[in-house]
Amino acid sequence: MTDQTRDTGWRQTHLGRLLGHAMQRFDARVLALMAHNVDVPLALSNLAARDQVSAAHIHITRHLPVQGARLTELAASAHMTKQAMGNLVTQCEAWGLVTRTDDPLDARAKRVCFTTAGLAWLQAFQEAVAQAEAEFRAEVGVEVATVVAIGLEAYAGGDDR
Repeated sequence: MTDQTRDTGWRQTHLGRLLGHAMQRFDARVLALMAHNVDVPLALSNLAARDQVSAAHIHITRHLPVQGARLTELAASAHMTKQAMGNLVTQCEAWGLVTRTDDPLDARAKRVCFTTAGLAWLQAFQEAVAQAEAEFRAEVGVEVATVVAIGLEAYAGGDDR
C-alpha cells in the first residue's frame, strides 16, 4: 500500500468531488429560487419547493430548444439514453411542462415542446440561474468567479481523452 492510498483525504477534496458539490449547491439554489418565483405556475413551484423536481428534470429545461425537439435529439443533447429522457419527459408532461406533438417532418415521430406553463418555467429558470450566478460572484468575488467560469469553459470544451 502506498502512502497515497493510505491517505484518504484526497477522496473528499479532489476536483471532481468539488465540482459535483458545487453543481449540487448551484442547482439546489436555482430550484429554491424557482419555487418562490410568483410567475411559475403554482403546481410547479410546489413541486420545486417539495424537492420533487431534481437536477435530472433540469436537463429538459437546459436542453429543450424553445421550438421543440425529437426525444432522440433531446436525449443526445443532454447526454442521456433515450429511455431515461423518455421517463423524464413523461413526468414533465404529467406536470404540464411539456407536451408531445406530431413532428411535421416525420409522421412516425413526436416532438417534445414546452407548454405555456413550461415557457414560464423556462423564464423562471433563466432568472434563477442569473441570480444564483450573481450570488456566486458576490460570495467568491468577481475576479475568482471570472477565473472559475473561464477555467470551466476551457475544461468543458476540451476533448474527452
